[in-house]
Amino acid sequence: MSLFDDGAAARPQTGHVIGQDLGAVSIDELQLRIATLQAEIARLEAEVAAKTAQRSAADQLFRR
Repeated sequence: MSLFDDGAAARPQTGHVIGQDLGAVSIDELQLRIATLQAEIARLEAEVAAKTAQRSAADQLFRR
């Protein structure tokens, strides 16, 4: 065991890695990953909408 070993190799991988081989992943795990990714997409879309609104408001303010 290394002095700097923090047990990272022993921890199971969490989340989804783009391009990962999914052959050994269970249906339940795949469905969980899909739900997680859909929630993240919704969060990102909400942030894009908020930033678009902020940009629009700034554009309106500085056009005067």
